[in-house]
Amino acid sequence: MKPKVAVVKTRPETVLEDYKRLLRLAEYETFLPKDKDTALKINISWEVYFPACSTPPWQLEGVIRTMLDDGYSRELMHACHNRTVVVSARKGEINNKHKPIVEKYGLRNIHLYEGEEWIRYEPKGELLVLDKIFPDGIKIPKRFIGENIIHLPTMKTHVFTTMTGAMKNAFGGLLNEKRHWTHSVIHETLVDLLMIQKEIHTGIFAVMDGTLAGDGPGPRCMVPLEKNYILAGADQVAIDAIAAKMMGFDPLSLKFIRLAHERGLGVGDPAEIEVVGEDISGVNFHFHGNENTLASRGQKLIYHGWLNPLEKLMLRTFLVPWSYAASRFYHDLYWYPFIGKKRIGEIRNTQWGELFEKYQ
Repeated sequence: MKPKVAVVKTRPETVLEDYKRLLRLAEYETFLPKDKDTALKINISWEVYFPACSTPPWQLEGVIRTMLDDGYSRELMHACHNRTVVVSARKGEINNKHKPIVEKYGLRNIHLYEGEEWIRYEPKGELLVLDKIFPDGIKIPKRFIGENIIHLPTMKTHVFTTMTGAMKNAFGGLLNEKRHWTHSVIHETLVDLLMIQKEIHTGIFAVMDGTLAGDGPGPRCMVPLEKNYILAGADQVAIDAIAAKMMGFDPLSLKFIRLAHERGLGVGDPAEIEVVGEDISGVNFHFHGNENTLASRGQKLIYHGWLNPLEKLMLRTFLVPWSYAASRFYHDLYWYPFIGKKRIGEIRNTQWGELFEKYQ
């Protein structure tokens, strides 16, 4: 049976009801047992607000409202956040207006690095790279074992993986702060993480927001564009494949999708995926997947270029804080105030910008 990916065209006036239609088209209740805890894995790629960068408030609210309407218990649902060394989820959930929604609906708000136990996990399946990168063992949040997870990515490009979606959204939650060690083998890492997810979760689902989609050197320094699409599906590979195709990429040319497809972890060939809802046969955003920033060029020199022999010294020793400081300086002190704010201003003048401002 072909995996199903639902795609719905939406607009600000109807987006919450459209999310309800989307989830039901994707038959989400089939994949998420109601008697299990469900983590809503919010995506915060930047602690400041930048359109298309992080889960928008209507995406989070649309999913929560639909689940409550369909009989899921608020006591068995929680928002879920990871932390990175350069992005504060505590600031991000405020600036991106997630926290007021979580509080409005009375859900728990879990930050995986605050009072949560991380345990060593031995995968049952064969890993591609994680056992070599972390020879002392892979640690994951204990709470993830035996609970459902819903990934909430946005539709955007990425400097390392061309595009980022459902599979990449697990990167922050399942690996600790040393996950930057895996950037040189990021495609294989995402495949390993999907295999682990299939072993530990009682249900996996993804809801992707493309109301404002990001093109360029993502996940931060992008051009946000109004696209007005939302997607959902239980097959993480399939939803990423359909999103990639809509963005203008050949899904099977993206290594992480192809590897996951070949290993039977999902379906990456659009010809083998059932798309319900909208007819997207003619959709092509013509996004660019090969753009870089000054910061990403430097990272790629370390991971794949002439600086690669120095990777461990530069990114795994006492020297590592320099890379965090460099990223902070470039993104937060240069790019955001001098380039990003102008792009935010352009979006604020759209109906989506007006909707964002209505969230308090």
